[in-house]
Amino acid sequence: MTGQRLSFGRLVRADLRHNSASFAGVAVAIFVASALVTGLGVLVESGIRGGLAPERYTAVDVVVGSPQYVDVPEDLPLTLPERAPLPADAARDIAEIPGVESVVADVTVPLVAVPPTAGASAGAAATDGSTASELVEAHPWAATALTGFALREGREPASADEVVVTAGTGGAVGDLLTLAHGGDPAPYRVVGIVDADAHAAASERATHVFLSQARIAELDPHGGTPQVLGVFTAPGQAESAAAAIREALPEVVAQTGDGRGDIEFLDSGAARATLIAIGSAFVGTCILVAMFIVAGTLSLSVQSRRRDYALLRAVGASPKQVHALVAREVLSIAVIAALLGIAPGYLLSTALQSAFVSGGVIPGDFALALGPLPAIGAVALVLSAAWGAARIAARRPAKLDPIEALRESSTGPAGIGLPRIITGIVFATAGISVSTVPLVVRGEYAAGASAGAAMMLIVALALLGPWLVALSVRLLGAVLRRMSAAGFLAAANASANSRRLAAAILPIALGIGLGLVQIGAPAIIANEAAVQAQAGVTAELRVTAPGGLSADAADRIAAIDGVSDVSGIALSSAIIDSRDFEGKLLRGEHVLQGVDPASVEGTLDLQVQEGSLAALDGGGSGDGARGATVAVSTDAVQTLGLELGDQVTGMFGDGAPLEATVVAIYERGLGFGDLTMDLEIVRAHTTAALDAFALVSVDDGALDQVREAVAAAGLQASEARGQKAAGADAQSQQGWVNLVALIVILGYIAIAVINTLVMATGERSRELALLQLIGSSRRQVRAMMRVEAMMVAAIAVVFGVVVAIPPLIGMSIGISGQPMPALPVLPSLLIIGSMGALALLSLWAATGAAMRTRPIEEIGSRQ
Repeated sequence: MTGQRLSFGRLVRADLRHNSASFAGVAVAIFVASALVTGLGVLVESGIRGGLAPERYTAVDVVVGSPQYVDVPEDLPLTLPERAPLPADAARDIAEIPGVESVVADVTVPLVAVPPTAGASAGAAATDGSTASELVEAHPWAATALTGFALREGREPASADEVVVTAGTGGAVGDLLTLAHGGDPAPYRVVGIVDADAHAAASERATHVFLSQARIAELDPHGGTPQVLGVFTAPGQAESAAAAIREALPEVVAQTGDGRGDIEFLDSGAARATLIAIGSAFVGTCILVAMFIVAGTLSLSVQSRRRDYALLRAVGASPKQVHALVAREVLSIAVIAALLGIAPGYLLSTALQSAFVSGGVIPGDFALALGPLPAIGAVALVLSAAWGAARIAARRPAKLDPIEALRESSTGPAGIGLPRIITGIVFATAGISVSTVPLVVRGEYAAGASAGAAMMLIVALALLGPWLVALSVRLLGAVLRRMSAAGFLAAANASANSRRLAAAILPIALGIGLGLVQIGAPAIIANEAAVQAQAGVTAELRVTAPGGLSADAADRIAAIDGVSDVSGIALSSAIIDSRDFEGKLLRGEHVLQGVDPASVEGTLDLQVQEGSLAALDGGGSGDGARGATVAVSTDAVQTLGLELGDQVTGMFGDGAPLEATVVAIYERGLGFGDLTMDLEIVRAHTTAALDAFALVSVDDGALDQVREAVAAAGLQASEARGQKAAGADAQSQQGWVNLVALIVILGYIAIAVINTLVMATGERSRELALLQLIGSSRRQVRAMMRVEAMMVAAIAVVFGVVVAIPPLIGMSIGISGQPMPALPVLPSLLIIGSMGALALLSLWAATGAAMRTRPIEEIGSRQ
């Protein structure tokens, strides 16, 4: 047994030594896969352990807030976009817990610092059109205890018009500041200056000021109720006190250490959820692509050594031994390649972080968690994928009988088997069928069906690829044989080695198909959303102020001469419950807008299909949580299974329960959100309780007059029809995520294509040498390879585009009702052109490398 193991090990080492070029290609594919999975694993771990360090809450032991997420059965939690309120008696209950010495409440109110040159005009713009105002966060004076800020000079604020500023903001005791809330300016006298500690002073997120508790309660739409509680404990009892708080009040979150930043910054939790979702989705996709590419590369490697395996089968090697030999060879190089890919993977994670920060997907100061788990997971996953690829590649040489194996060592493998063809046809039929789902279903289901159809068609292409390539080569060959000698040779070689060409064509087609679907889907959605947003606004002006508009500001606009209708627009999101076909609870996030029912018809046209927007109201309840009414989009009707008069249940953006009756169904959901409710009810469930903007309709001939009056009131007016679609920022971020994913995956595919073409062409060095020995010139051989390269590029482009067409048409019909998808022309051409050029350049370089050796020396070395 020991002798058998020793000779088997020697055989593996001999194969690795004599076929180093073939195994180098496999090693490159595994190395890149390891780097990708490691980098994405870091993102997943960062979503679990990373975050934002506290900036203001550095002097307090425990920070308490409400949970900013909603559990979803069998899925990742959904993040609440608004600050969730604390229980009413939380401060009192926490103060009674042993080990707690004191509890300090904090509230944040967004203000705008108006420069002196702007006078009383809150949010006035500079002469060059830029906004001159600065966003400021105001807190009650007591909250300085949480920050470690110390009073440098002056005193604490006592009256409603007094303010304390931080050192370095340029203010001095006795100065007058103009601070605006929701477009309403008010003067404040600086009565004190505080020093921030070094960490907080380095913060670039916001400028902080401190007001009296009474003034904060007056400005805060929620009456100054605590948003966050800072808990001071006895020395060394922070962790035990936090645990006691969680046990006594399960409806709150208590954090210590760097975890305090999760409660201070709302975007920390959102970034965590985003990184987990992105990393998990990318890892799955990369593993599938890696297995596909490694299997293709390994298949070429096995084909180049089919004579060796044929001889092994002829001398009595069993199928199990052939499988074991291939697996050991692959794992021997896979372990080394996977380990070498770890370090570049950690570097890749920082590059991905920078890309996501640039796109606004995560905050710039979100810290990654760099631990060993991503590396361990990547090695395990990549080795598993390599082992699976080895099993696939070894399947054919292992199952052949010795005589057939020796025949194939000279003639090459036969066509793909009937079971594979049948499976491929099934996937192709299913993909085309699913692409037609948007003919009967629109909205989210239509988009999801199109994405599923794309994956089915890509799998079908992978299964049927060799057969389709052989068919394409026969069709093209009839034309190429009549063109020139180079065309004749290229057609003959392609017909005899269609499986080898398929290994080069399929990754390129995969990249084109995947790329077109990845950029096409968000482009179709964004285009339709923009069209709806443009067509649905009937008002002439869109009025805004830095930080948002208050109800009082909207009233001032309505009082301007020439204004016929004003509707404030509050934007948020809601988490809505629904049931699937099996009755299982589903939860999804939907854009929620608030409008003024009395004036919405004069400012917006949502294309109401049933009911009326005038029926929107808050149901007479104080919190607007129950008994309210809602209008839903036609997309949401299909997604949630609703009809006029049905009840919508779920949560507002701040976690408050939502229960409303459907009173209207409208068409333009992409442009204005899936849910529309009464303005006051939506505004009450946002953190700042301010409107995002106001739509203003004016009388004929009064446009310029109204513009001037709005500017005089310190507000900003622009053309209403130029507004972005509701949820456009989220769509933009998702598009950026898709773009980064596409660049990463196409980069991997590009490396795999180069790798595959170099291996496939290198295997043909003997063939190219024989052509020269029987009379072909080097120029003729190169011409033949150029024709083959153009054939590879052309077939790959056609396959890739054909795979992408059904899902994109289906998605376009489902989203916009138009069969012609609104694809971005330049990026689409860039994907097609770059992947096609990749084939041409790779074959050109590989041909040059394969023809460096003199023909007679090449033939001699192969004997």
